[in-house]
Amino acid sequence: MKKKALITGITGQDGSYLAELLLEKDYEVHGVVRRSSTFNTDRIDQIYQDPHDPNASLFLHYGDLTDGQNLTNLVLDVAPDEIYNLGAQSHVRVSFDAPAYTVQTTGIGALNVLEAARQLNKNHPVRVYQASSSEMFGDVLETPQTETTPFQPQSPYACAKVYAFHQTVNYRQAYNLFACNGILFNHESPRRGETFVTRKITRAATRIKLGLQEKLFLGNLDAKRDWGYAKDYVEGMWRMLNHDTPDDYVLATGETQTIRQFLDYTFEHLDLDWNDYVEIDPRYFRPTEVDLLRGDYSKAKQVLGWEPTTSCRELAALMVEHDLDLARDEATKKSLS
Repeated sequence: MKKKALITGITGQDGSYLAELLLEKDYEVHGVVRRSSTFNTDRIDQIYQDPHDPNASLFLHYGDLTDGQNLTNLVLDVAPDEIYNLGAQSHVRVSFDAPAYTVQTTGIGALNVLEAARQLNKNHPVRVYQASSSEMFGDVLETPQTETTPFQPQSPYACAKVYAFHQTVNYRQAYNLFACNGILFNHESPRRGETFVTRKITRAATRIKLGLQEKLFLGNLDAKRDWGYAKDYVEGMWRMLNHDTPDDYVLATGETQTIRQFLDYTFEHLDLDWNDYVEIDPRYFRPTEVDLLRGDYSKAKQVLGWEPTTSCRELAALMVEHDLDLARDEATKKSLS
């Protein structure tokens, strides 16, 4: 009998890669999507299946992390073996502009998932993955950061993630729920949202290359991040829930680059000098900055057998090639109009 998985945030970067992985592993996959006036399923269009097909293995359900009762009803109806909570308001800069919404979706939303899982777990064993974040380390007290590094959150988003992290540990201890936190450092891909700095850079650089854009406006170029490939990281999520015992794990590359270095990788791939096109805009500075994040993934390697496969330079090249195709399509349409 097929395993069932429920994914919140299935239409996001991580959710789409995870859905593909689970389908490859012969899971029945259920995804939670928010109701909106426009379709936002483009990241999973390539794996869409007609729900009326008797052989279908992918099903989408309307829901919202802030609606605890609806979420509990859905979890009890689907009765998944695994729940991956990837849904959130996940943009750090936006969390300063919408702190209450961020806390409701990212913090209370995680609690709603855990409570739904607790109800299901009374009659049907379920395992829960909570998407935690390296942003929880904030103003870091040690480098590299491990599973035991104290949290010093520096944004409403990070504070909400710390709350969700501790609730996950609490449900594991108080209710014997199989619940894991994946403390994931920055992970990117061609499916990354265009407001996140790496994708903002690769998207703009390719448009600049084809004469569709003149300038790229950014904030702090000296921030250092540990950037990996999202496709690698969803494999780590699955391994956490399929290990014998629940625990918390850092997933990272163990290497760090500044935003300047990511600009170098991107513009060099296009034979351009980013200094000719990038301008600093104070609007993109955070009220409180996180200067350095670098993770130690040795526990995940030792216990789960997980490690990253893609360097930051290789990742930038993947993203550039994808966005170059988008820019070419845009240029063609512009020339025909």
